Amino acid sequence: MIDMENNPSYLNSFLDYSLTILNKSPNTVKEYNYDLNTFLKYIMHKNKISTQSEIKDIIIKDLSIEEIQKITLDDIHSFLFYLSNSFNSKPATRARKVSCIRVFFKYLALKKLIPINPAQNLETPKLEKRMPKYLTLEDSEKLLHKIQDNDKDRNKIRDFAIVTLFLNCGMRLSELVGINIKDIDFYDLKLNVIGKGNKERTIYLNTACEKVLKDYLDIRPRDGVKFNSRDALFLSERKERISNRTVQYIVKQELQRAGLDVNKYSVHKLRHTAATLMYQYGNVDIRALQELLGHESIATTQIYTHVNNKQIRDAVESNPLSSFNKQQK
Repeated sequence: MIDMENNPSYLNSFLDYSLTILNKSPNTVKEYNYDLNTFLKYIMHKNKISTQSEIKDIIIKDLSIEEIQKITLDDIHSFLFYLSNSFNSKPATRARKVSCIRVFFKYLALKKLIPINPAQNLETPKLEKRMPKYLTLEDSEKLLHKIQDNDKDRNKIRDFAIVTLFLNCGMRLSELVGINIKDIDFYDLKLNVIGKGNKERTIYLNTACEKVLKDYLDIRPRDGVKFNSRDALFLSERKERISNRTVQYIVKQELQRAGLDVNKYSVHKLRHTAATLMYQYGNVDIRALQELLGHESIATTQIYTHVNNKQIRDAVESNPLSSFNKQQK
């Protein structure tokens, strides 16, 4: 639920536009609301429009569109410096806010609520390139074996299915939680998920995924399921659609049982693992991997084309000069 009560009308109109016309997901619109609230509170503080001494206590509801029209590119740069200086925010965090601010001002200009778009030449902060963290093939097998061997867990079949889907299909947390039984096609061995931006895509099921889904459906509760969760694939012990938080807890517990570092690995790292293993062992084309993961830009997918240390060592060893050891005279 997005708290829009204390927003000015033009901000709420933008949020409605993002949801209905731009087809952004509710989570994205919620982030827009949070980021723009932070930005507009900063503007009110910087321009002394509010008497509140603390930025977090400022209410933006009465911030007029005339004040928005005065915002310059320098004001936006000042806001980004404030985030970096006061909160040590990472480039990725600032990049998200830049994207949001850019879309917001584009909307205001489109609706002719502002004469000039101050964010037109706003650049995205340069992001640090980091290698994605992922489980090795051996660690992935160890994790699955630990779940399989845990006869004390009454939810073993469900949890094994969840982790198997993550490691084989590379789906997002929200995509897994949102799966309905009718989304699964056992005839063509595929399922449909709703990804970012409410975009639907098809994920094909391999033998392992087919088996764990059938095993789970055989024992999935049928009686007493909450009315609004009757279509849901994965259910909690309260017989309602499993939540993001519950799945995160399950994965954390299983990682701990397998002796894997929960500070290093998480649900999202299982998605990284699936993508990396498919690329390293399956000779998957980068375009096919992009489609499978539901990435809008292939640049996002390219983080999985990294090579591991063994590949680097093998490349050096394969050099035809690797055995040349005669000392030149």
